Amino acid sequence: MGRTPEDILDIIKDNNVKIVDFRFTDYPGLWQHFSVPAEEVDEDTFVDGLGFDGSSMRGWQSIHESDLLVMPESDTAFVDPFLEVPTLAMFCEIQDPITRGQYPRDPRTVARRAENYLREAGIADEATFGPEAEFFVFDDIRFDQTNNTGYYYVDSIEGRWNTGRDEQPNLGYKPRYKEGYFPVPPTDSLQDIRSEMVLHMLNCGIEVEAHHHEVATGGQAEIDFRFAPLLSCADKLILYKYIVKNTARKHGRTATFMPKPLFQDNGTGMHVHQSLWKDGEPLFAGSEYAGLSDMALHYIGGILKHANALLAFVAPTTNSYKRLVPGYEAPVNLAYSKRNRSACVRIPMYSPSPKAKRMEFRCPDPSCNPYLAFAAMLMAGLDGIRNRIDPGEPLDMDLYELEPEEMARVPQTCGSLEEAINALEADHDFLLEGNVFTQDVVDSWIDYKRKNEIDEMRLRPHPYEFALYFDA
Repeated sequence: MGRTPEDILDIIKDNNVKIVDFRFTDYPGLWQHFSVPAEEVDEDTFVDGLGFDGSSMRGWQSIHESDLLVMPESDTAFVDPFLEVPTLAMFCEIQDPITRGQYPRDPRTVARRAENYLREAGIADEATFGPEAEFFVFDDIRFDQTNNTGYYYVDSIEGRWNTGRDEQPNLGYKPRYKEGYFPVPPTDSLQDIRSEMVLHMLNCGIEVEAHHHEVATGGQAEIDFRFAPLLSCADKLILYKYIVKNTARKHGRTATFMPKPLFQDNGTGMHVHQSLWKDGEPLFAGSEYAGLSDMALHYIGGILKHANALLAFVAPTTNSYKRLVPGYEAPVNLAYSKRNRSACVRIPMYSPSPKAKRMEFRCPDPSCNPYLAFAAMLMAGLDGIRNRIDPGEPLDMDLYELEPEEMARVPQTCGSLEEAINALEADHDFLLEGNVFTQDVVDSWIDYKRKNEIDEMRLRPHPYEFALYFDA
């Protein structure tokens, strides 16, 4: 939007802002913040930054080198719609206070480098992303694990499991398992809450296209916002999740982006639409399969070649692999197809317009850090373009109806986070091009996931996943 620091000071004055909130995304992908009184903010704040303890952030600095700086991005400022005290919030990037260089493990820095590399490579000047992030809205969530017990419990007035509960009165209208897509109210009990979420998003600058109930029972939902350039889209997804969670909380409910909170019903995915543009023209439209260009097919080839390594960033939790199983619309088949939702790459066919030509990667889920996930997908696609990687023949049939011997010839995604991390360890050179992901970023991600999630899950039963991932 081209806002300057001077513009921010005017916004603070015009909106009677009392507090300025500085927000940044940690390594796993949660939004963090600290606040200062509005009168402490001046133009120098945007030049000098503000210091904080980087050793307290997961996967970042050691305690003996903990000092880091947050550098606010004036273009990203918005008035928080949920806080009682008038508060202006801004996205920030992280700098090293000694070198004043960008901190390599800052996810937003990785995303910015990916966009810069795209332009410097001369392939395109813009990569657009459009994530479809699903979520659940529950009425109650409890989980605990002690030396002698472990459990999790989620509940929803919509849950099919509550058809026999005494609700004084029980009015029914509870979506059947796998049939939540998408009946009108009263079966869809979340219409007004989702609409309120949408209005908050619009007021915060997120262009929303649609919202609806999703397939699962028990309050699954989806709100779709318009595609945007990579870094901007990642910012919007972080803000989207913030708005969803806080709107639910306002209504005495809780929202989660955990990939698989319910047993034997659909999990929570985040299909990600992607395309490349140059000088305002779409580069994925052409005369090849499904109206795609050679460039688009090679981009798909890169995604498929590096898919298992990508999973370490796009499906980055142990719980992600309870979603990535056959039979729940979660694609585990490393194939591409037009319209076919059982392939992990789909080419949507809603419109013949060249501007609508794109590919959709269906493996990601919204527990990911979008800055790292989007950057990794772009780097895989660019590797496909640079090396003209052939994606093979499309599979335009229901892959689950293939004969066993035919199905065995279709490559599959990893079956666990440990397999995905191993795949990333073996296949990550494509991420290092242009210094987008440094070797330190890759190594520290692998180390963090192994020590803090994979090894921990070996020692603990399933309820521990709720403690790890419910607030994803």
